[in-house]
Parts: sequence; C-alpha cells; structure tokens
Amino acid sequence: MNLIKTMSHSLLLSLLMATAACAVEPIIKPIIKPMNTPKTDAHTLWQQIEAEVGVAACDGPQQCHSIAVGAKACGGPDSYLAWSSKSSDGNKLRGLVEQHAAARRAENLASNMMSDCRLVTDPGASCQAGRCSLNHNPGGNPGGHLAK
Repeated sequence: MNLIKTMSHSLLLSLLMATAACAVEPIIKPIIKPMNTPKTDAHTLWQQIEAEVGVAACDGPQQCHSIAVGAKACGGPDSYLAWSSKSSDGNKLRGLVEQHAAARRAENLASNMMSDCRLVTDPGASCQAGRCSLNHNPGGNPGGHLAK
C-alpha cells in the first residue's frame, strides 16, 4: 500500500511539474486588431461603379458606351457594363473600374482563385428605350452585372 501511495505522489508531482512548465506560455493571447483604416474592397468599389452608372439614361446611341469590368484570375475582364456619357463622368467611372479590377486581382491572388480563361469580348452598347444597354453578343459573354 505504501508503494502505491508513493507512486501516486510521484505521479502527481510529475504532473504538477509538467503543468507548471507548460504554464510559462500565456493561455490567452492578446488579440491584435488592425488600425481602423478605410477599406476599399471590390464590393465597395462595385457599389460606387453602380452609383456612377445609375440608370444609364440616353437620348441617342452616341451617348452609350461599354466598359470592361472586373478581372479574371487568368487575365482579362469578367464582363462588360453599359454606361451613358449623358449621366456619368467617364473619367471618374474609368478610375473606379481600374481600382475595382486591381482589387479583384488582389482577391484572386490571395485566394488562389482560378477562372475559365475564356476571352470575354466587348459587345458594345446602344440606346434602347432611353437607357444604354449592352448589345447582344452571339456565342460570347453578354456582359452585364459583375457580382462581388
């Protein structure tokens, strides 16, 4: 019985020493939060693009344009968007689209995204019922909204 008691004490002492040795590392590590910096991600930029394009109102075909948007992982745009020079600032829109494409490329790189590498051709745009819309592109991507 004495032997069992001695072994139990010895085992308990060993466990306590092992636990104490492990207790050097803090059990709860502090959470380091990044500084509050404005985040301009692809989703936010897309919302700004949509706001700039608006309803793409037009009086004639000369006011309608198409612009490449997004970025596929293997290169090139995701799709095209119709916009109107009557109601949108072309320089501002091009700047937003470039920022959006850069944000999408960064997202693709960070997530190891893959894409189909299919070439998306510019369908052009026309004025239909007072709004600019993409032309039909047989056999290709009809363009349109880019979700992200």
